[in-house]
Amino acid sequence: MSPGSLVRPVWRWITRPVGSVRAIATTQPDVVLTYDDGPDPVTTPAVLEALRAHNATATFFMLTPRAVANKSLVHEIVSAGHEIALHGIDHTRLTQYSSAEVLRRCREGKAILEDIAGVEVRWFRAPYGAILLPHWTAVRRSGMEPVAWGPTARDWVQLPEEEMAQAALGSAQAGEIILAHDAFAGADVGVDDGPAPTVDRGKLAELLLSGLASLGLSAKSLGDTVNTAQANPARPRRWAWFLR
Repeated sequence: MSPGSLVRPVWRWITRPVGSVRAIATTQPDVVLTYDDGPDPVTTPAVLEALRAHNATATFFMLTPRAVANKSLVHEIVSAGHEIALHGIDHTRLTQYSSAEVLRRCREGKAILEDIAGVEVRWFRAPYGAILLPHWTAVRRSGMEPVAWGPTARDWVQLPEEEMAQAALGSAQAGEIILAHDAFAGADVGVDDGPAPTVDRGKLAELLLSGLASLGLSAKSLGDTVNTAQANPARPRRWAWFLR
């Protein structure tokens, strides 16, 4: 047994009070499927079609300028049974801002999304995962809970969709939170991360969902997974996620 395997459970237990949601404790063969950076009128519909074909749900972490520009698509996502969450009022790193500014941004973004979607926004994921303790506190004060991730498709780089899918599926197991993207952040949301990769996001979603099914796993939104009205409710697993 390695030292890391001994220290890791202790670290997770100690940091639970300031933890982000990083996985789900569940007895069901469910994984949480999440999408960032949308909605996008070109790429998001293809993801929705794949989800529909597999009777799956997902949590969409949205950027508010794109939600405002694509209100009908937001309504379509909600009507299809998926979950809306906040990714930001732009895609800049929270860690460049004061905690007061982060609180303002979170409250503003939450209000915008709730007004468009007509549903409560419970979850927040920081752009690039960049969040430190003062920013974590601001997110919690805004009425949301920070969410991180586990396996990821790495679909922000130029790779074949099959390799992207395998990157996420290789460590997928019940209770994991998978990160994928239904769009790519650009100048319209305040960043320049270079040219967008050429990704067929519908094909990637299909590969992910088919691969999960072959592993005996089902994809659900975070809200569906932790719904306490279910016969066997799950609970979020929280431990520290701090990244500059």
